[in-house]
Amino acid sequence: MGSIASVHRPSYFKDVPGIAAKVKTSPLFLLLRLNALHSWRRLLSIRQQSRLLTVIIGVFVVGYLVLAFELFYHGMKFIAKFPGLGAVLTERLLYTLFAFLFGLLLLSNLVISYTNLFRNRETTYLLPMPISTQTIFQWKFIESMVLASWAFLFLIAPLLVAFGLVRDVPWHFYPLTAALIALFIILPGVLGSALAIGIGRHLDRKSFQVVLLLLAVLLLAFVAFWWKANPVDDDLLDKRTLEALDRLLAKTRFTMFPFLPSYWLSSAVLQWAEGITNSALFFATVLFSHTLFFGSIAFTRFGSLFYDTASAVQSRASHGFKLNFTSGDHSTRRPGVLEKLVARVPWLQPDTRALAIKDLRMFWRDTTQWGQSVMFFGLLGAYIINLRNFTHQLTSPFWIHAVAFLNLGACAFNLASVTTRFVFPQFSLEGRRLWIIGLAPMGLSRVVMTKYWLASILSLLVTLGLVTLSCYLLKMPWDDVSFFGAVVTVMTFALNGLAVGLGVLFPNVKETNPNKIVSGFGGTLCFVLSSIYIIASLALLVVGGGGFHGNTNWAMICIFAFAVMSFFIGWMPLKIGLKSLKNFET
Repeated sequence: MGSIASVHRPSYFKDVPGIAAKVKTSPLFLLLRLNALHSWRRLLSIRQQSRLLTVIIGVFVVGYLVLAFELFYHGMKFIAKFPGLGAVLTERLLYTLFAFLFGLLLLSNLVISYTNLFRNRETTYLLPMPISTQTIFQWKFIESMVLASWAFLFLIAPLLVAFGLVRDVPWHFYPLTAALIALFIILPGVLGSALAIGIGRHLDRKSFQVVLLLLAVLLLAFVAFWWKANPVDDDLLDKRTLEALDRLLAKTRFTMFPFLPSYWLSSAVLQWAEGITNSALFFATVLFSHTLFFGSIAFTRFGSLFYDTASAVQSRASHGFKLNFTSGDHSTRRPGVLEKLVARVPWLQPDTRALAIKDLRMFWRDTTQWGQSVMFFGLLGAYIINLRNFTHQLTSPFWIHAVAFLNLGACAFNLASVTTRFVFPQFSLEGRRLWIIGLAPMGLSRVVMTKYWLASILSLLVTLGLVTLSCYLLKMPWDDVSFFGAVVTVMTFALNGLAVGLGVLFPNVKETNPNKIVSGFGGTLCFVLSSIYIIASLALLVVGGGGFHGNTNWAMICIFAFAVMSFFIGWMPLKIGLKSLKNFET
């Protein structure tokens, strides 16, 4: 190790002159400073290279903040008009919101921590360096927590500002709330990193895999059968409003469990807004003490556990669940389950079949990809399954169609996130091997079209199933079910075409990390265009009828406009991308 230190330290430190003495006692400071400078320079380079990207990001951020603030402000102001009920309902909404956000933060930290600790090239580079494993874990813990929590902060910022304006809170409410949120996000970060280390250490064991899958199935079954709304009759609604509200919110009582970190945060925020400072400081102190305790354990004790797990993960043949796609050893190479299934598709040529099998294998071997996909659509599926528990309350066709369109929008936005995150970087992930594919008989065009059809068909199975199930649970007639099924089918092919086409037009073959590929100009443009397309499509379909009025001519015009827009947003980028492949140089 001494020889390694003598070789690497001078070249490692000379990149940041003037801080070598500090780094000898604080290597974490070096990692933080280097990555902060690198991020800042990337932002400057993006602004210099593409002012359009800077304008798009700025408009998107400002537009979201303004729109979210307006929605939260007017919604809370409307609820506050009901004397007695407004305060109770607002408080319960905050308790429920922070409880579910805690769960989402935990899942996000788990996925990102596993990727950063065990599937990251920087981590692999740092492990042989003369830096302690505890310092490496500290840096990756901070990085994972920031990546997992920025969206949470971005979401709740306009909500808390709107809440403060509606309640007319004093100025010191805002800095105190910001400090409490900073403490709050550390706890799911610690728990998520601990779970990532535990899962990474034992993931190759068959018994652990079976237990993990059983726990996931049991959790879904528990959510499906336990989370049921209590029906309320009309007499109770007319006579005892508070009792009816309590019965309607009965399943949210778990969010007020005193040992939940979300309860401490919500109680501190609510009671400080009410002027009950002693009680608010008590809950703030409870949150601070738990954050300090568990955070200190992670910063001082998780390094050795991380190193042992990293050694176990790197020694495996694969990093995730093992699925036997082939039979026999590598010398015999008999067809496995996947080959037999794909071989049953009659119109697939052998080279196309081989490429599809390769992409499916790569997707399955990358735990972070299918794990995030399951998380995206699993939460939406759990919500849709529970639609049957309150459909008896929806007696008006207006509200039935309104819920159906909201479900369609939620499914479409989930699909836009998945296509941007996973489909857009597929062409770039082929990397420097593209010249080999270009020399192959199938050519780059067929490679791109194979990826497009594979992604479209797989995502259509999920989106069409969720939307059809949603309409069925809403007890809609079969012609409406067919309408929404046709709409989500068109949107699925359009969003996948947009992602694949822009992925070809804005490639980054030098990068192997899909997160960095997506964070470029093409990925940002893909998500923005997908969002605009979804909003415009929903607006056209709702205005064109959607069960709200019966003007047939106007409905046909809007449906035709939706079809034309879907064609241009989906087929045109794909067509232009295929033409650009003729002049593509690797």
